[in-house]
This record gives sequence, C-alpha cells and structure tokens, in this order.
Amino acid sequence: MLQLDEETLWRLESIQHKNPWYTKENILKQFQALGNNLTEEKLESWTLNYQVQVTPKIVGLVLAGNIPLVGFHDLLSTLILGFTAHIKLSSDDAGLSTIVLNKLLEIEPRFQNHIQIVDKLKNFDIVIATGSNNTARYFDYYFGKKPHIIRKNRNSIAVLTGQENEQELAKLGDDIFDFFGLGCRSVSKLFLPKDYPIANFFEAIEHFNSIKDHYKYNNNYDYNKSIYLVNGNKHFDNGFLLLKEDENIASPLAVVYYQHYDSLEEVEQYINDRKESIQCVTSMTHLNIETPLFSLGESQCPALDDYADNVNTLHFLVENQ
Repeated sequence: MLQLDEETLWRLESIQHKNPWYTKENILKQFQALGNNLTEEKLESWTLNYQVQVTPKIVGLVLAGNIPLVGFHDLLSTLILGFTAHIKLSSDDAGLSTIVLNKLLEIEPRFQNHIQIVDKLKNFDIVIATGSNNTARYFDYYFGKKPHIIRKNRNSIAVLTGQENEQELAKLGDDIFDFFGLGCRSVSKLFLPKDYPIANFFEAIEHFNSIKDHYKYNNNYDYNKSIYLVNGNKHFDNGFLLLKEDENIASPLAVVYYQHYDSLEEVEQYINDRKESIQCVTSMTHLNIETPLFSLGESQCPALDDYADNVNTLHFLVENQ
C-alpha cells in the first residue's frame, strides 16, 4: 500500500485546485502504477542489455500534461542510462512533477547534476517530445535535425466478443474512465459483435457513475449529449457515458465510439491499418495485431518495456549516444 506523509498529501490537494483533472485519486493511482514498476528486480531486468553512459549527453524532454506524470517513463529512461535530462514541463503540470523530482533527489542526491527544469530547450543532444498532432509539426521544425522521438495523438481500442463475464466488463471501465479518459491508453472506441447487448456493458460499468460528480467531465458529457440530441444522432446514454456508432477512433470526452464487426479478422485488419493512431488494444481474446494487446482493465498499467508508440526508448537513447 502506498504511504505518503501529510505534507505531500496536502500538496496533492492543492494541485487539483490548479488543474482539476489532476485529482488526488488519479495522482495516487498513477503513483501506485509507477511504483509497482520501480522494484530493483524489474529495473535490473529492464536495463539488462543496456550500459550506463560514461560521457552522458543531454536529453531534452518535452513532457505532456494530459494526465499526471505522463512523461515519467521518459525521465526514468534518461536517468537510468546516465544521461542528463533538461525538462520542459507542460503548463498543465500544476507543480506535480516538481514535487516528484524533489522527492527523487532526496532519495538519490547523485541525480542533482542530471536533472534541470527549463523554460525553453536550448542546449541538448537528443530530444523526446510528446504533444498533439498540431504541436508535432512545431517539434519537427525545431527538433528535426537532432536525434528525436516525437509523439502525436493516439487513442486505444477495446475488442469485445460477447463472451466476457460481468467482472471482465467491469474492468473495461478502468480502461475508459481512469484519468477521465484523457490518456493515450484510454479506450475511446469499442468493437462489438453484431447484436451485442449494450445493456450488459452499461450494467457492468455502473459503479463508475460517480465520475459525473466531476464538474469538468460532466460539462463535457452534457455538451456532447446536447449536440447529439439537437442533431438527432443515434446514441446510447447511461447518465454518465455516451456510446455513438462511428468508424473513427478518437472520440470526444465522455463519449466512446463503437463499431460492429462480422469477424475478428475484420477487426485485426482495421487495427493494423491504423496502428500509427492506436496506442494499445484491450481484449480478453487473442488478436493477430502489431499493436500492444492487454487484458481488459490493464491498459493504464504498462510494464517498463511497454513503450509509448511501441518505440523502445532505451534502445533509441543508446543508439544516439
């Protein structure tokens, strides 16, 4: 069980006043998920085939702020190989990363010379930048001449077969609602077999209904519901989530798109054709796809070697030292 001192808990409370999406519950959930990976055994296994750099280069990290500590894996990859991190934080970060970095330096003071928060990246050798499709064009312009990883928008998909039990469907709620659905690992689309009973899905996720008490989420729910009603768009509504049939992947907040299928081969083809837009897939059935596949409920708990955009960060850094 995660244990935090009273001062840290108080500071987490203050963060959610600066960024209402960063609720204490979601921050602690992220702490727990990250902490589960930070064991000596897992870290040693992860880095087994990589050597620490003797003459470390500077890695510029442009971190996103859509969910709490979304860029921690990039920072961890940089530090554990001995590189120096120059960090450009998102304006949405609300001071959370600074709290975590200060705590990290208390634990390991030797990182002091390897971490620097900057207002603008200037002197760097390598870049890892995460943002939207729009900011990616900006990143390409400014960082394209340096070795780089530039990440764009991605979303995740769940594939149901109709054979899932209520407990498995309930876990899908975590893939959809964790971090309010704002993460690239958040499921924004469902693939359903023909004649799938939507009521079964809604019943299984009913215990997530408290999400409607978050005013920003509920504002998005109300807005999208109004649009669908005014436009006469067919949709399903359980009071806190809207389901709308749509072939696209990225859905508005508080909405999940769905698409019916005749065969799993059809779904596999769809996913493989759009793998550059999909972060991961969750399902209780095996799928012949190139995108990382997780069991229902596991999309928000990646292992150390479950790399964003399926790009091995450690390999990239070592290759460009």
